[in-house]
Amino acid sequence: ESRRYWRRRTSVSGALLLPRLLCLLCFAVISLAENTEMVNVVTERKAEESHRQDSANLLIFITLLTLTILTIWLFKHRRFRFLHETGLAMIYGLFVGIILRFGVHLPQDLSDVTLTCAVNSSPTTILVNVSGRFYEYSLKGEVQDSKGHDVPNAEMLRKVTFDPEVFFNILLPPIIFHAGYSLKRRHFFRNLGSILSYAFVGTLTTCFVTGLVMYGCVVFMKVIGQLGGDFFFTDCLFFGAIVSATDPVTVLAIFNELKVDVDLYALMFGESVLNDAVAIVLSSSIVAYQPEGDNRHTFDGSALLKSLGVFLGFFSGSFAMGAATGVMTALVTKFTKLRDFPLLETALFFLMSWSTFLLAEACGFTGVVAVLFCGITQAHYTYNNLSAESKSRTKQLFELLNFLAENFIFSYMGLTFFSFQHHVFNPLFIIGAFLAIFLGRAANIYPLSFLLNLGRKNKIASNFQHVMMFSGLRGAMTFALSIRDTATYARQMMFSTTLLIVFFTVLVCGGGTTPVLSLMQIRSTKHESAWPFRLWYTFDHNYLKPFLTHSGPPLTSTLPACCGPIARCLTSTQAYENAGQLNDEDTELILNDGGGLMYSDMMVSTDAHGMPTPSTSQAGLYSLAGTSDDPLDRELVFGGTRLVLPTDEPPDPLTSFPPPPPSPPLLDPLRHRV
Repeated sequence: ESRRYWRRRTSVSGALLLPRLLCLLCFAVISLAENTEMVNVVTERKAEESHRQDSANLLIFITLLTLTILTIWLFKHRRFRFLHETGLAMIYGLFVGIILRFGVHLPQDLSDVTLTCAVNSSPTTILVNVSGRFYEYSLKGEVQDSKGHDVPNAEMLRKVTFDPEVFFNILLPPIIFHAGYSLKRRHFFRNLGSILSYAFVGTLTTCFVTGLVMYGCVVFMKVIGQLGGDFFFTDCLFFGAIVSATDPVTVLAIFNELKVDVDLYALMFGESVLNDAVAIVLSSSIVAYQPEGDNRHTFDGSALLKSLGVFLGFFSGSFAMGAATGVMTALVTKFTKLRDFPLLETALFFLMSWSTFLLAEACGFTGVVAVLFCGITQAHYTYNNLSAESKSRTKQLFELLNFLAENFIFSYMGLTFFSFQHHVFNPLFIIGAFLAIFLGRAANIYPLSFLLNLGRKNKIASNFQHVMMFSGLRGAMTFALSIRDTATYARQMMFSTTLLIVFFTVLVCGGGTTPVLSLMQIRSTKHESAWPFRLWYTFDHNYLKPFLTHSGPPLTSTLPACCGPIARCLTSTQAYENAGQLNDEDTELILNDGGGLMYSDMMVSTDAHGMPTPSTSQAGLYSLAGTSDDPLDRELVFGGTRLVLPTDEPPDPLTSFPPPPPSPPLLDPLRHRV
């Protein structure tokens, strides 16, 4: 009986235990679901708050740009030239930075922050195991400094601090491309030799002179105990490379308004455009300097040669990639009917141009160099294939992007002066830096100008040299290179000093440009094209431009007769239609103001097979022969591709062949240049 009773009681207990277990399991599941739901709600709230904070931060920069634009209008309306829009943007950024740093105090919530995680370094991401579930956390920054004190408003200041890659991948490409696309090619190529000398030899000279002076300053600081960390010679050279990138946007804007000498404008603009590219490749080469052994900062000849090879490889590879992308875009726009759809044409042009930068960076080259030469190639070739709407759209689009990006960067510079949390301001280093950039700029301009004047017909006058010396401002590229790496003591001190250099040169040197121009008495002078480029222009005008665009004389008139089938295949119908029209883009390219000789497309008459008629080249030869006494000009025109046309309608070459007219005076109002 007892056994039966125990069995009956056990079965009853088992029957009651199962529902209890089920109830407990359901309760656990419900609790887990409620906890998960609460976590999701908290996460959504934090995401919403973060979104609102990000929107407010972007609104700050939009407000800065809006204030800058309104103030620019006021200054232009009042003809106030002592402060450029970039200087205004920096000043507004400084004011906002002061307000955010000292005027706004937000309590920092550390309730859910664990401060006892023991790691030897600060990794960018951490995987945390929480009850079997792994979470990834990313590094946001320090909440306490090295002395254990809380960083004020650290969360908010981090919010208004952008990833340096934003500058390189989003803001710099339109600025650099616009510089190449808006290049005044006529004046640029006329002074090409001098511009290349200033950009390459001059930038290298500035870099090494600045680096040597800064190394002496650093050694002195170490001797007197004013150096708080490691600072090697390679760091000094890196600093020399980043501050050698000039950005005279303020000066050039004033030059344009005052209509100063076009050669001075070309020298300043060409140097600033190209030395940005040289500076970024040079800084990459210095970083690539890695001697063998444990000490990476000793001199090693093989490592130096390797860095030189990196410099040449980076620059040549980036140049080739940019030019190839421009040529590809030119061929696509020439041999397709995209011009019938201007929106698609503009979109393709924009994407191909921007992709050049990203393609070069992805392949290990320098996107700045690639997008610069892509812009120059697009302006010289692709632009001639675009429809009238696309020409206007592309110019206005990149001009707008350049304006917004540049002013955004300068506004951010002012804000960063107070939002950056690791500034290292050393008075001795700052004084040495200003002395170094002055000596480096002087070593660039004056000796090179002396050497260049030995071979130039139009000498670079001493007042030009003084203006170039004074106008070597530092700007967007210097800032972008310095903010890209601020991990070490040396890089933090470089970044802080670079900000002061940019502020001083833009505000003081840029604001003093107008008085300096008046003091130097800069006037316009006559100019003459260099004969090597005139030879290059002949080849480009007769072969490259007809091959890549619808402009220029048809290839059927410039290639030998044996190449007739190929010439007819590569020459579009539109090229024959454009052959008899004036081409303003070519007119802008090059001219000889001193002798009145100007180059442009010739009018070509063709037969039914697309071959030129003999009278055309003869008439062109006669017209040009009477306008120049230079033997080189006669040699260049022998192919019959240079014309100076009268304003009157020329007679039909098929019915009459008049003798060559005498050359009228250069100021004859009945003549115009082609």
